[in-house]
Amino acid sequence: MQLKTITYKHSGVHIDLAQKLIDSLKPEIQKTNRPGVLSSIGGFGALFELNLKKYKNPILVSSTDGVGTKLKLSIQFQNYKTIGQDLVAMNVNDILTLGAEPLFFLDYFATSKLHLKRDRDILLGIAKGCKIAGSALIGGETAEMPGLYRNQDYDLAGFTVGVVEKNKIIDGKKIRSGHQLIGLASSGLHSNGFSLVRKVLSQKDLSKWKTQLLTPTKIYVPVVLPLLKKFPIHGMAHITGGGLTDNIPRVLPKGLHLHIDDTAWPMPAIFKMLQHKAHLSQKEMFRTFNCGIGYVLIVPKHAVNAILKALQSKKQKAWVIGEVQHA
Repeated sequence: MQLKTITYKHSGVHIDLAQKLIDSLKPEIQKTNRPGVLSSIGGFGALFELNLKKYKNPILVSSTDGVGTKLKLSIQFQNYKTIGQDLVAMNVNDILTLGAEPLFFLDYFATSKLHLKRDRDILLGIAKGCKIAGSALIGGETAEMPGLYRNQDYDLAGFTVGVVEKNKIIDGKKIRSGHQLIGLASSGLHSNGFSLVRKVLSQKDLSKWKTQLLTPTKIYVPVVLPLLKKFPIHGMAHITGGGLTDNIPRVLPKGLHLHIDDTAWPMPAIFKMLQHKAHLSQKEMFRTFNCGIGYVLIVPKHAVNAILKALQSKKQKAWVIGEVQHA
């Protein structure tokens, strides 16, 4: 009796397809390279050389994050081209708050079954996000795990490393009472609050608002990094889970608190719709969503006008949305 051979492919893992996917992406991934990249995709590890001649006392800054249940809408509406940018944004915007320039990025992509076109779209979105951020995509993991994920399910996680001069770290220690909050416009919900969105909205509403819901998270690196070289910016906050009221205080020294003027900027229609559908108070909205403000700069009052003018020249909408006060 001849025994039937059971291969890895029979168990649902397609090694050849995974390699085909990576090979098809290499030209786009190479476009993200920057000085310091010493290796190409596919090795056991990724190599990056920090140019020590460029810095006096370099400090590495790292972050890891995902995109939450926004993935569920990506799957539902089969929109895979922008979710990768969300992943990059959630990481690089975080390290930017410390004054760091992103150097390189790695991703983790896991699914029940590889689908070449879908997976290529997702990973090309990551490469696009890296190009926007000026970060090299130097490695990652593509994991096919039948039985762990269902049907079209997939998951994403990212990891980034950046660098900042030690004497230029932005840690909030210089923030004083009277400093102004400059809010930079978001591109939409970004990548937070989607569990509530899916709980509150009907399938009809989700379909109606899908374009706005799936708009990718804005990457603020190209806009903010140049400002750090010209203006006194003493604190920054990336408005993610926890919204405005929970994220900005993370960078404030003890004894200070915020006053936010919720009339200072126009709240986009999608947030008003969600507030109405969920019957949320303004307080709860500000703890859940970015409400139209995706990134906040905390600056001395004398620098406000010049910074707003610089942001305007970059076509970045921004408003003075409040100030720092004594507690």
